[in-house]
This record gives sequence, C-alpha cells and structure tokens, in this order.
Amino acid sequence: MTLWRQYKESGDRAVRDRLVLTFAPMVKYIVYKKVREIPARCEVEDFISCGLEALIHSIERYDPEKGATLEQFAWTRIHGAVLDELRRQDWAPRSLRRWERDINQAREHFIGVHGRRPSREELAGALGSTVSELRAREDEIVASDVTSLNTLVLSDDETAIERIDTLVSEDRFADPEHHTARDQAKMRFRAAFERLPRREREVAVLLYVKNLTLREIGGILGVSESRVCQIHGQLKRMLKEELSADSVLFSEVA
Repeated sequence: MTLWRQYKESGDRAVRDRLVLTFAPMVKYIVYKKVREIPARCEVEDFISCGLEALIHSIERYDPEKGATLEQFAWTRIHGAVLDELRRQDWAPRSLRRWERDINQAREHFIGVHGRRPSREELAGALGSTVSELRAREDEIVASDVTSLNTLVLSDDETAIERIDTLVSEDRFADPEHHTARDQAKMRFRAAFERLPRREREVAVLLYVKNLTLREIGGILGVSESRVCQIHGQLKRMLKEELSADSVLFSEVA
C-alpha cells in the first residue's frame, strides 16, 4: 500500500513498474490455475498478457476508500479479465464445449472404474448418446481446435511445457498427404500474416521471433505496455478471422 500511495502521489512510472513486478506472480498464479480448465487450443501467453493489462488498470483505478485491499481488487479484476479472454478466444458454441467437458468427464470416470479407456460404444453409452452422434461431436471438437504446437500446457508435475512435447510420435511427417497439408497451412498462414497491418506484424516478430517482453516491445515502438497487449490481441483476432475458413486444415496438421 505504501508503494501504491507513493505512485499516486508522484505519478512515477518507475514506481508503477515496481508495483507491477510485485503483483506479477499473482497474474501467473491465476492463469496457471485456470490452465486446468481452459482448452489446449488457447495460448497461455495470451492470458498472461491480458492479466498483466488488467493488473496495470487495477493499479491505476484502485480506490482504497471502497474497503478492498489493492491485492483483493487486482485479484478480482485479473480473474475476470482471464475469464473474459477465455470466452473471447473460443470459437466454438458453448453447447459444443459442454459436450467436450461431458465426454472428458465420462472417459475419466470410466477409466477410474474399469482401469482402461472406454471403446467408442462404451463411451457413447455412458453419455446416453449414439456412436454416430458421439463421432460427429468429436469431429466438431477437433475442427474447433486450431492451435499451435508451441502452446504452453501443464504437465503432470505442474510445470509448463509445450504441447508438442505431450504428443506421441506416429511419424506423420512421412505421410505425403500430411506433408502437403502442412505446406498448404504454412502458405496460408504466411499470406494471412502479410495482410496484417504493419504495427501488428512488428509486434508479432518482436514477441515470437525476438522473444522480447511486452515492456521491451513498448519501449521500441514508443507505446505503453498496455497498448502492446491490445495490439497483440488485435493481431490474434485478425489471424483467426483470416484463417477461420481453413480451421479443418489446421486441425489436421496441428
């Protein structure tokens, strides 16, 4: 609280940055607790960026006269922002996500009772569904999962690993059809990337190629860290809109 009062009295950005660094672990804690609930198609970096933006806004808008501590106020704002980002990123209707949760829960329950994975017939029976309906829902779920293999997920020991490290190799790269599909996906992604505005392309290169932090990118571009977060969100939305027609192709090569 002393540090916050110092910032409000001085308006010193360096003091605000110290506040952000102080509460940054809380952002990561909230995001990584939610990773258990969010699908792997969503990138953890997006949620951390949005959480940091909410933290900055919390510091700016906090009013101690309303009774809550800065930590309580920031926690509420960050948690809400993460949930909003999850809803915003999800392309699929909620009914499909309910199917996805029900299928996963039914599968886990069957494994717990029988000690093995259920067949599709057994899984459909547990869901009170038909095999054809279950297969159709599974196809829809797969088609909605346009994601990067570099997406961060939690491993069994709760450390962050890339999604590619959780996949079992089936030597798909030896498949000519898969190789062609990968080439097509790369070509369409590059074309979509080239259609982005210059500022969005710059942020993408600095973030994903140069591996700079949001603060470093803001310094290079002469904008605030919050603005970098906004630009990053915009470029993600633009790419998803550009590539939405090719969602099946990207799900095949993911």
